Amino acid sequence: GAVLWSIQIIPQIIHSHRAKSTAGLSTWLMLCWTVAGLPLGTYNVVQNFNIPLIIQPHMFTVLCAVAWAQCLHFSHVRGPQNFSKWQAIWSWFAFCVIIGGLETGFVFACKAGKRHNNEAPTTFFGVLSVVLILGGLIPQYYEIRKHKAVVGLSFLFLTMDLLGGVVSCLSLGELFQDKFDVLATVAYGGLVLSEVGIFVLAGILNPKANRRAREVATPTTTREEDTVDMESAGELPPVSII
Repeated sequence: GAVLWSIQIIPQIIHSHRAKSTAGLSTWLMLCWTVAGLPLGTYNVVQNFNIPLIIQPHMFTVLCAVAWAQCLHFSHVRGPQNFSKWQAIWSWFAFCVIIGGLETGFVFACKAGKRHNNEAPTTFFGVLSVVLILGGLIPQYYEIRKHKAVVGLSFLFLTMDLLGGVVSCLSLGELFQDKFDVLATVAYGGLVLSEVGIFVLAGILNPKANRRAREVATPTTTREEDTVDMESAGELPPVSII
């Protein structure tokens, strides 16, 4: 689970880099997931989860920040709001430094609370991570609705993310952990269900979008062919180009 969830964003980063576009990929999704690494990393460290589940949110945050920086650079690449390459890189670096510093402070604060039998801060970070991870998918569903298809997303990324959520849920079971953690299970399980929904929508909407594209292209081709036939038959006057 840690391996899959540590590197699952890489296919999306490669996909966006090759396409030179992040159209269809929600900037808000990547931002929410980047920020979610802060409370999730804090929660996993304080709860003393197994080492892979402690490493995973930090790798997740760094790579999600890369995908977010790509959105800043590519989403408005032809508009006045786009970030230059170096602006995007420095935004990524600054964001990671800020999140790392905040998490360090929050970990010490939550551990101090636990020493005084105050679990509220730890619970808050657990709930916040669930809200950000699952809530971040809402803007992505809006992008799907706007495009009437699942575009801009790497299906390899989605598959790895889904499988990572499944095995991470299994790792939290009583077979591997001293106690069952409800919040982490809700976060991982909710993510799995949300991404299954994206696959279902892709299976329904993408074939329809492909048919619409073919229907739009076919009349154009037909009209061009008819124009050529009529001109060759002498039914249209020759076009002079000045």
